[in-house]
Amino acid sequence: MSDTMTKTEGPILETRALMKRFSIGSRFSAEGRRTVHAVDNVSLTVRRGETLGLVGESGCGKSTLARCLVRLYDITDGKLFFEGEDITGRSLNALRPMRRRLQMVFQDPSASLNPRRRVGDLVAEPLRIHTKLSAAEINRRVAELFDIVGLLPDHVTRYPHEFSGGQRQRVGIARAIALNPDLVVLDEPVSALDVSVQAQIVNLLADLQEKLNLTYIFIAHDLSVVRQVSTRIAVMYLGSVVEEGPAEAVFSTPAHPYSQALISAVPVVETTPGGSRRRILLTGDVPSPLNPPSGCRFHPRCPIAQDRCRTERPEPTAYDGGRKVACHFPTI
Repeated sequence: MSDTMTKTEGPILETRALMKRFSIGSRFSAEGRRTVHAVDNVSLTVRRGETLGLVGESGCGKSTLARCLVRLYDITDGKLFFEGEDITGRSLNALRPMRRRLQMVFQDPSASLNPRRRVGDLVAEPLRIHTKLSAAEINRRVAELFDIVGLLPDHVTRYPHEFSGGQRQRVGIARAIALNPDLVVLDEPVSALDVSVQAQIVNLLADLQEKLNLTYIFIAHDLSVVRQVSTRIAVMYLGSVVEEGPAEAVFSTPAHPYSQALISAVPVVETTPGGSRRRILLTGDVPSPLNPPSGCRFHPRCPIAQDRCRTERPEPTAYDGGRKVACHFPTI
């Protein structure tokens, strides 16, 4: 196996029927060992230079999928390709060349930054591990990275607790881009920040994408933010992608009943009389990933579910305009 991975003309990242399951409990307990179906049969394609927005309710598997994509979690089944190469079962040593080009920014910068180390050391760490730069060259690169993300030179000697939440997230972004990656997975990078700070981080990410030719997978709860930054949208429900397509198409004419309900909850400004959007309220609770429903995972809460939905699981079907919908009765 070569030490470097060459860029390809195809998708930068692709999953095929990706699954991640966790075993919980004990065989000595009354319930025994149980299986959590965290990510279930996800097939996605991420094209170079785009931003794929990943949305869905809390607990739908977005963060688990993100960690599978960067191989922080081992994959239970299916395939994961990066730059056309199958990295599904690669060992940690074999993954090292890929780490330079596939990075992640976490939701909570406080949890992802070692509180006992200065932030300059944290940003320098990937440079020490993956490059042969001298100490002086690493220091210059760290100073450059701090300037790029909007931090001051004297910030390098501070500890994470001395920064605001937005500043800590800038440190996390600096660390993620230190090795000039091709793809950055952003796991809810603005959800823990104030609204004004969110806007600053979103603008920073947009600037970096343009300057560094980055590809993003952007996970967020705020659908307004996702719409603003995304090229395409993938909607997840109970571990599966139920709809995928161009961002404006998915937001303006969602085809899956779950997408319609999710997007109907986004606040809108009423500029004309009668221009308000109908709010779709779903009944029932989200089923447990310990015991997902048969057939379509969404059918217990779906307002248009029929007998077929209860027994036959819909496969994602491609439609004109680059849309894919996993529904027996899509409005498309």
